[in-house]
Amino acid sequence: MPKIAVLPGDGIGREIIPEALKVLQAVLKDCPVKFEFDSYLIGGAAIDEVGKALPAETLDACKKADAVLLGAIGGPKWDTLPAKERPELGALLPIRKELGLFANIRPVKMIPSLISASTLREEVVRNVDMVVIRELTGGIYFGEKGRNENPRAAYDILLYNEEEVRRIIELGFETARGRRKKLCSVDKANVLESSRFWREIAEDVAKKYPNVELTHMYVDNAAMQLVRYPEQFDVIVTENMFGDILTDLASMLGGSIGMLASASLNGKKGLYEPAHGSAPDIAGQNKANPLATILSAAMMLCYTFDLNEEAGRIENAVTKVLDQGYRTADLAKPDDKVLGCKEMGDAVVAAL
Repeated sequence: MPKIAVLPGDGIGREIIPEALKVLQAVLKDCPVKFEFDSYLIGGAAIDEVGKALPAETLDACKKADAVLLGAIGGPKWDTLPAKERPELGALLPIRKELGLFANIRPVKMIPSLISASTLREEVVRNVDMVVIRELTGGIYFGEKGRNENPRAAYDILLYNEEEVRRIIELGFETARGRRKKLCSVDKANVLESSRFWREIAEDVAKKYPNVELTHMYVDNAAMQLVRYPEQFDVIVTENMFGDILTDLASMLGGSIGMLASASLNGKKGLYEPAHGSAPDIAGQNKANPLATILSAAMMLCYTFDLNEEAGRIENAVTKVLDQGYRTADLAKPDDKVLGCKEMGDAVVAAL
């Protein structure tokens, strides 16, 4: 029986995860494979309960599970803790490292009925269909950090080894080969030695993929191009911090970060989560958009369990609900039919 470790986390994580589970149970009810869902503490909720953002029990369960479904973690309540004890550094980064989740995949595709929700002009976003692949377990987030006195200073070291770069670049090429055969590697090679290293390896890996067009782009230009002419991109591959920034920017091409699903992978093993945060300002008010979490669950069925038909049914149900004019508050215009978090989950189940 496949096992899924469920980590609701903090803030709206506790509201969006139940909606994703509701949709999963609906789409899987006739599936011959039966899944086991077990919930565990993580983030601020775990700090409050057991004094640690990533309890040993949670980490052990995630290692044993076939996949992990995560809501969101963090919030101002825990911001005063030492950096390494906060939910983000104390849980999110360690779980990625411990599970070897080196690749974050975030598809960004315009759903036609959401064109008006984007803050950019219709002609700019109409044909957006890209995948952003971000290296997830190396770079400046995991490098040595510290502070010096006399004079006061702080430092963060950006370090990549060849294996870390090569495997994420190869995944970028494999993904592009199955799509429109265009891979854009984003770096800052005009300034950073790590980026020059990254670019050298990308050029070397490209020799194995003669049918995929490789281009390079500086990260500042990539940010501009994402809002100027986003349809030029098919697959983007980049390092950890650049990917963190660019994927949030790219989320707005589809109307809202509340629509951006993601998968963090190590082969078939995956952690699936919405790209947004815990949104404590709306937590507990039934205002959250559960669609990114529901679409992340669809990615889980596809990437980890090869249940492509079921994943497609979820994606089609989400599109159908949006085509019917239903919106959560983050997507809504004055005359739209606004649903709460729970009601949006119900609508997707009904559309199935």
